[in-house]
Amino acid sequence: MKTEPVLFALEGSEEFGGKVASHLGIRLAEHEERHFEDGEHKARPLEGVRERDVYVLHTLYGDQDSTVNDKLIRLLFFVATLKDAGARNVTALMPYLAYARKDRRTKDRDPVTTRYVGQLFEAMGVDCVAALEVHNRAAFDNAFRCRAEHLEAHALFVEELKDRIGDDEVVIVSPDSGGAKRADRFRDVWEDATGNRPANAFMEKRRSEGVVSGEAVVGDVSGKAAIIVDDLVAGGTTLLRAAKACKEGGATRVYGVITHALFGPGSEKLYDAEELDELLITDSVKAQQKAPSDSNVTVVSAADLFARAIRALNTGEDTSALRD
Repeated sequence: MKTEPVLFALEGSEEFGGKVASHLGIRLAEHEERHFEDGEHKARPLEGVRERDVYVLHTLYGDQDSTVNDKLIRLLFFVATLKDAGARNVTALMPYLAYARKDRRTKDRDPVTTRYVGQLFEAMGVDCVAALEVHNRAAFDNAFRCRAEHLEAHALFVEELKDRIGDDEVVIVSPDSGGAKRADRFRDVWEDATGNRPANAFMEKRRSEGVVSGEAVVGDVSGKAAIIVDDLVAGGTTLLRAAKACKEGGATRVYGVITHALFGPGSEKLYDAEELDELLITDSVKAQQKAPSDSNVTVVSAADLFARAIRALNTGEDTSALRD
């Protein structure tokens, strides 16, 4: 019989980790982290983990307190520390996975950093990794030789939106053709939840020397509630471009559904954009800029999704519902 899981949340991820622990009905395990004058760092568990199934949560996105590389190396070292302390299995839980967008070579001699991150985790002895909405799921699946669980937030957003939209016709919009598979998965989840298969559309998009252009919507959005689905937003230019095109194409309402709200410089234009009726995001990262309380931004927590993933992994249950 499986014992209760042991859940740690490293510095910077304690708030989200506390929510996950609350959904599980457990407490966060205690640990200490020390920072030294020379920039080095140490973390160690303050309770026994021998022959236990241990889960370590850390969102690998840089913020004002720690760089992405700081967070990555601290997570790697803590995984290795737990293995050295006799943990039976260690699972790394990452609401946001660093370097997931660098999954292929686009220029000569380019790195494939996603794969290198996988190799680092394996070298530390991790038994399983679980990440939320990576940029390219196929690349994620291929990057790790250990067990890799891909979690998707689609069902969380659908549950939040279906009553708002009611019986109106729906169209699921990808902000570019490359996101078509993600949008199709969202359509599947919407159909499962409502019994109605929504239409689909995508934005024409061209990129030249860092400049994005293309204003046409491929697909019919007229008279429909448009849901623009993407994995992350940084400055928000692509999202607003798609929202504006949908409104001009006759969409009755436009919703943005973004898993990782990085909200970097320039993103403040999203908070009260007339092109967007509402922007739904998760709490996977601590945004660089926090949206004001009177904005059109709604946060849908992914903590219960991670709690269900831990429960399934800890009991050996099927995890397909968490990633499909």
